[in-house]
Amino acid sequence: MTAIDPGCTVARYLALRLAELGITHLFGVPGNHLGPFLTTVRAEGDIEWVGTPTEGGAGQAADAYARIHGIGAAAVTYSVGAFNLLNACGGAYVERVPLVAVNASPPYEQWQNQRALGLLTSHMSPRTESNLDVYRQITVDAQVISNPGLAPGRIDAALTACLTERRPVYLEVMEDLWDEPCPEPEAPLVPRDRPFGARGRSMLDNAVHAILTLIEEHSGPDGRPRPIVWAGEETDRFRLAGQFTDLVEATGVPFCTTVGAKAVVDEDLPQFHGVYNGRASHPDVRWIFKDWATCRIGLGAWSTSKNLGGEQCVGTDWVMAANGGVSVGTSYFPDVQLEHLLPALQDALVKEYGSGGLTADYYAEAHAHHGAPQDRPATLERHRASLHLSGSRSRHPEHLTYDGVFDRINHFLGRETREDWTVVSDAAFSLIGSMNLSLPAGGFLSQVSWLSIGWSVGAATGAALAPERGEARPMVFVGDGAFQETCQEISTHTRLGLRSVVFVLDNGHFYGIEQMLVHPSYYAEHDGHAEHTEDTEDDRTDADFYNVLHPWHYDRLAAVFAGKHTPANGLAVADTAELDALLARLADPADRVNAGPLLVRVRLRRRDYPRAMAYKVPKPDTTT
Repeated sequence: MTAIDPGCTVARYLALRLAELGITHLFGVPGNHLGPFLTTVRAEGDIEWVGTPTEGGAGQAADAYARIHGIGAAAVTYSVGAFNLLNACGGAYVERVPLVAVNASPPYEQWQNQRALGLLTSHMSPRTESNLDVYRQITVDAQVISNPGLAPGRIDAALTACLTERRPVYLEVMEDLWDEPCPEPEAPLVPRDRPFGARGRSMLDNAVHAILTLIEEHSGPDGRPRPIVWAGEETDRFRLAGQFTDLVEATGVPFCTTVGAKAVVDEDLPQFHGVYNGRASHPDVRWIFKDWATCRIGLGAWSTSKNLGGEQCVGTDWVMAANGGVSVGTSYFPDVQLEHLLPALQDALVKEYGSGGLTADYYAEAHAHHGAPQDRPATLERHRASLHLSGSRSRHPEHLTYDGVFDRINHFLGRETREDWTVVSDAAFSLIGSMNLSLPAGGFLSQVSWLSIGWSVGAATGAALAPERGEARPMVFVGDGAFQETCQEISTHTRLGLRSVVFVLDNGHFYGIEQMLVHPSYYAEHDGHAEHTEDTEDDRTDADFYNVLHPWHYDRLAAVFAGKHTPANGLAVADTAELDALLARLADPADRVNAGPLLVRVRLRRRDYPRAMAYKVPKPDTTT
């Protein structure tokens, strides 16, 4: 029988376990049920409490923190807090982010009263397992702790599942249990991965053989293999960036990434050929990935609508290794883990083709073979250079466009600033526009499958506090509609003195992506790329009414959040000269705009859209 240590309580046990996992910040909104735990967390001193204006913002911060650091945690109070946290936890579940959701519930005595008399107290529901039931749908383990003697086992089971499955877990703790004694933590927590035995080795060998066969069967006209690798989200979630880099450096094989795996590895690697996102890709990247390469090898890539950008499926010349298995053409090999596949595939490719035997510049090869038009880059180096050069300073002020903003930011990040930045991109046009920024490893965060609008604002808090990116400034791109969902999280940026820069892309108070999805011909009727007149009343009435937002002066919110000792600044830019002037100020450490968070209202035309979305817009009828 395990002895109860009077010096250890349920609250202290959980605090010690979270600290053991390396968690340095706990995000959340307090409530009376949570108070005893937060008091213990502070007394232990290993974890800093970060109170946020909303539970959703706490979840977003914990999500981003976990993406960078490996695991994160948020704590809320029962029902009213837990249900607000649900959205962020659902996103973490879908996108395989290890997050610990702590929910403090009413005391055991009140639950007994509810069962016996039907007496409800604050935040209670007549359905006694309401919180537990919903969290079971979006976690890999959900536990209710109502007995201090069982607390260590249940806490350890949930945290072990979080480490192993790389997905969220849920711990519901009754208020009067926090200060109850329980045993101290014993053995360290470790992942409990599936064993890799003889059967797994055989399946792995078969999968690797099938990949080599696919490569050989899809060689170019000259008989030389032309595979391209598509690195995906699981290279990040399972911390396999190093193994992936070893593979491409040993073999020389060219690679692209998904949007969700952007900047998981350094984009200056000579094998990096760009971000592939289906029909929304940069035209040059799609040309190489789809037309020149003869087979595609997805490693940790998810076949989601965002990653495939308008394409409905992958073909028989694809490999897709994700979700614990590998499909090679029409064959499937279950229970092949990516961490085993990467080194095995590396060894097989080196054995077959020699060290660096797949090295190639597909831009140069395709250009030489096809005699591509002059506007196509003749080499990979020229493709990369074109991304930076197109965003140099403007000689004459012009109205800003989505493409112009991101081209200019790319030049700033690559050529003008001396600081390290973490780009945090929201959903919709912000994500599409930012995917071609050239960034170092670890320099990009996005939510690419769940796509909860406004995620980026709260996520920037977690990105700034993760130890691995603590010296980097967050640079947020968020649409105006998305920003209206979570703008209050700027309060946390201000209180903590985060030097974030939040670009609010204001396209005339309009849900541009929703209009693009339901009525893309709106953008063809008056092409935003060809017309530079002011928005008119016709622009408003032609739009679907439900996509129109109430206009805000976003830059003025900085004055709302700023305090005497917590500066925040805001300004608006509407043309290229104003954007150039702002970026010059960002490059000057002495400028006051760099003292705290900066809100930038970027004024765009309503019918403008990123060029990557042009495939959705119907071409005008020229037959009449």
